Amino acid sequence: MPSLLINADDLGLTPGVNRAIAELHDAGCLTSATLMATGPAFADAVPLARARPTLSVGCHIVLTDGTPALPSREIPSLCPDGERFRPSLGAFIRDLMLGRLDESEIEREATAQIRKLQSAGLAVTHFDTHKHTHLFPAIVRPLARAAQACGVRRMRNPFEPAWSAALGGPLRALQLRALHRLVNPFFDQFAPHAFALPHGTLGISATGHLNSASLAKLLDKMMATTDEAPDATWELVTHPGYNDAALDHVRTRLRAHREVELHALLHTLPQLLRNQPTLRLISYSELGVPEGNPAA
Repeated sequence: MPSLLINADDLGLTPGVNRAIAELHDAGCLTSATLMATGPAFADAVPLARARPTLSVGCHIVLTDGTPALPSREIPSLCPDGERFRPSLGAFIRDLMLGRLDESEIEREATAQIRKLQSAGLAVTHFDTHKHTHLFPAIVRPLARAAQACGVRRMRNPFEPAWSAALGGPLRALQLRALHRLVNPFFDQFAPHAFALPHGTLGISATGHLNSASLAKLLDKMMATTDEAPDATWELVTHPGYNDAALDHVRTRLRAHREVELHALLHTLPQLLRNQPTLRLISYSELGVPEGNPAA
């Protein structure tokens, strides 16, 4: 029987994002979320998450387009302006390729972000990254060390199958083919027995385009793969929220579309799930960690 994790990124970004995530979980349409340790609405998100013990809360590790948990002077390679991370993914990747990022600083910053969530009384079940930066071996390597040190044993598999990426159009399909050269190096960076990951991730290419129609297509295509992967666990990446005044004060390309995703998940997903009785919704906390190691 196939399983589906539905994870919302950007918990802690704004109160409107937090409220949307809470409403979706309460309605049974979302199982997990990843919290930004230094998000502007972190303090608002913590009691919301603690009040929902069935919501699996992970750490949305931010290394670009945000502020660090550590003093910036302690991680100078990550904060070249002396205050914040690089504002764009392009600048981050450029400097990563040029060897300008210190892996030990990445590990310390990731540890600080995870520990901040744990210190707030949250059981951190998994991690992913803002802008999916852990696609790159030099990033996932220190992040895996940080997560293990914090007792976190589950992570997002950042690679998307071609049938999901097709929703992003021809350019995204070309980018996907290029990124798939990183698949083997990615899995070589951490002990395969140490982490649990979903079979793959859906909806990354559909970010900014995930609506009722594309959601239905994703689930249909996912269920069509059950013959070759009958027991696969997939993660659906979502970015729901309310396009309110608070969202105007943060850097994000997703504004009005957050409400489109919220509507699709809240009003279309239940019917789609009723049409797929063999599909099981699970949270990240239910994703079994490999045996022989201490549980998260």
